[in-house]
Amino acid sequence: MVMSKENKTEIMQKFARGANDTGSPEVQIAVLGQRIRDLTEHLRDHPKDRHSRRGLLGMVNQRNRLLKYLRNVSHERYAALVAELQLRAKA
Repeated sequence: MVMSKENKTEIMQKFARGANDTGSPEVQIAVLGQRIRDLTEHLRDHPKDRHSRRGLLGMVNQRNRLLKYLRNVSHERYAALVAELQLRAKA
């Protein structure tokens, strides 16, 4: 359920905008997306785990806020990221 350091580093390198970029919205959204996928798999095996479900909802909301920010700042970057991550776009 915990993301390995190598996996997180790989995601950061793939979506980074520069050499030392670890905090851009694209990187944060990609890392949150992986954590959401991992936690969703956990909840399929453990449907009564309410505490993890609450954490999942918080992560989904955080990702939505970051996507909204990115859409307002740069629609081109937003569209490219949504296409790359295969997310459903709201607008």
